[in-house]
Amino acid sequence: MASVISPDTLLFLKDLNQNNNRDWFTQNKERYLAAQENMVEFVDDLIQEISGFDEAILKLDAKKSLFRIYRDTRFSKDKTPYKINFGAGLGMGKGAEIAGYYLHIEPGKSFLAGGVYQPESGVLREIRMEISINRDEFEAVINGMEFSKYFSGLSQEDKLVRVPPGFEKDDPMAEFLKLKSYIAVYQLKDTEILDKDAVAKFAGIFSSVKPLNDFLSAPFR
Repeated sequence: MASVISPDTLLFLKDLNQNNNRDWFTQNKERYLAAQENMVEFVDDLIQEISGFDEAILKLDAKKSLFRIYRDTRFSKDKTPYKINFGAGLGMGKGAEIAGYYLHIEPGKSFLAGGVYQPESGVLREIRMEISINRDEFEAVINGMEFSKYFSGLSQEDKLVRVPPGFEKDDPMAEFLKLKSYIAVYQLKDTEILDKDAVAKFAGIFSSVKPLNDFLSAPFR
């Protein structure tokens, strides 16, 4: 039977949000470790489920895929020491599989995502060229029935004002060429996170973003 995300994990994150300081965290370290282990087990089962349609995911280690909860506050005005979420990156930016999957667990703000997030400039240019040259294939992906079932296009939050240098201003794909990340996002309700079938459901949503990942990764294979 697949793992489930425990209500205690969400409760820990809620309490951490209200008590984001080292003293409280130290006193509640056992709760954190239990929540972390719960997430590792869930991510491990999710990796196994995703491998049914994306075998490359099997090379990942669930614990290493989970991001550290400790924040880097050196260059931030926000000096709270801990993240108030659990995040797991599955395949993003790893070798030829530039695109991947992301799981974000945060009470009231959880989501699933797929695609490429803020790639370095050379990678970004290759992706933009692929979109410009293979317009029909790209549009078929983002307008596909399975993709559209869960995603309303790509996130528009990370975007240039003008078409980047090297591309025609009147390129039919101009609005997509302005993007600095190519991410599709599915917002999750807390009830979906705690569902006993969450592993299978999340993998099903990720499977609908696999064609986008394949398109974005194509120039690097």
